[in-house]
Amino acid sequence: MTKQPSGKASVLDFYDLESPESTEFRRLLHHINGQPSPNDKRAILITSAVLSEGKSIIASLLTITAAKHKKRKTLLIDFDLRRPTVHRLFGMPLEKGLSDILTAGVAVRSIIKSTNEDKLDVITAGKGIPNPSEIINGPAVHRIIEEMKFYYDLIIVDSPPLVPVMDPMVLLDELDGAIMVVKAGATQKTVVGRARDLLATRKEKFLGVVVNNLNRSLPYYYDYGYYGYHYKPTNSSSDGNNSR
Repeated sequence: MTKQPSGKASVLDFYDLESPESTEFRRLLHHINGQPSPNDKRAILITSAVLSEGKSIIASLLTITAAKHKKRKTLLIDFDLRRPTVHRLFGMPLEKGLSDILTAGVAVRSIIKSTNEDKLDVITAGKGIPNPSEIINGPAVHRIIEEMKFYYDLIIVDSPPLVPVMDPMVLLDELDGAIMVVKAGATQKTVVGRARDLLATRKEKFLGVVVNNLNRSLPYYYDYGYYGYHYKPTNSSSDGNNSR
């Protein structure tokens, strides 16, 4: 396990446990798992219909809330191998991440990165790989999730969007539930409907929808635009300076 580099901006620096926004995330956690039970949904997929709906920031804030407020040992995994963002949000290097597990068989525990929050750890996406869908559709994902459930109370998976690629539906087979993020006033109704229909094929796992940036209610420092992200193609040599 590696430590978070000091001196780099992190979404943790802007998180206020008493803010109205954190209250909403506590409500969301309560809806997912109100009271601890043997049937807790411990591995949750966060996705969206298309690009730029804020799913990565929602996933990050949800994990921070679980760690800070619920005191649950929490792991955030960046499974968006095409457009990774989580490392930027937490001020971490992209390298030595998920792709190393999937392609080189690196031990999961060796690439976990700790954060400045004691109960929150991160697995970044790692270097780019040519065909993420082929790699994800294999036994390694099951092994990763089941092993991490032994160490963590809650696992949040930041996945690619639903409509462009099949990855989220493949991942969902190994997870306990899915939440779809919709950016208010930005995503076309028909596109949202298409994404909803895809998740409806796993209706027993579809937990609901989070409407992001409704009436621009999130403070500027919670918005991905604050960090200067740009969604653009990456390659294996990229440092991952992009977002959703």
